[in-house]
Amino acid sequence: MEPDELDWNATLRGQWEHHWEHQLRARLDGLTDDEYFWSPVPDTWSVRPRGSSTAPVQVGAGAFAIDYAFPEPVPAAFTTIAWRLGHVIVGVLAARNAAHFGAPAASYESWEYAGDARTALDQLETQLGVWLAGVRELGEAGLRTKVGAKEPYPEASMADLVLHIHRELIHHLSEVCLLRDLYLHTTTTENGATR
Repeated sequence: MEPDELDWNATLRGQWEHHWEHQLRARLDGLTDDEYFWSPVPDTWSVRPRGSSTAPVQVGAGAFAIDYAFPEPVPAAFTTIAWRLGHVIVGVLAARNAAHFGAPAASYESWEYAGDARTALDQLETQLGVWLAGVRELGEAGLRTKVGAKEPYPEASMADLVLHIHRELIHHLSEVCLLRDLYLHTTTTENGATR
């Protein structure tokens, strides 16, 4: 690469890495199980012990399942931090890591959802590590390749997919941060006690 050429691979990774390191990661520290499962409104979709949900569809391979409906209701159901992290971990990252970077197969139906906040954050960090390593290995040429039939828009480039995944991560993890703020301001008193 010429000295004046832009390293697009590093630039795309840097977009996410900067946001993660300087805006999101510290905001997720200390996530409690109460926050993880908090349902601020009735009929919130979440990750729940298998068999305890009233959602039309519950999927997952382990002791916990994630709520869904097909077709998705209008308006869309409100979702907990647990649900949003499950979506990011599986639908945004793990399925893409499997499709494009040789990671084990992953789907909403086959995933073992986390029954606590710490496990969910560990799953998130693991999948983020696989994603970033995969993107790094693409190099410059790999970013120009087509995503193919593994994605809804097969003619899109891997660079398009990277940008899409980073937007999804920033979007959904910012929602998680907002829910933490709402939890703090609606469930605790001025002296820090739980209401």
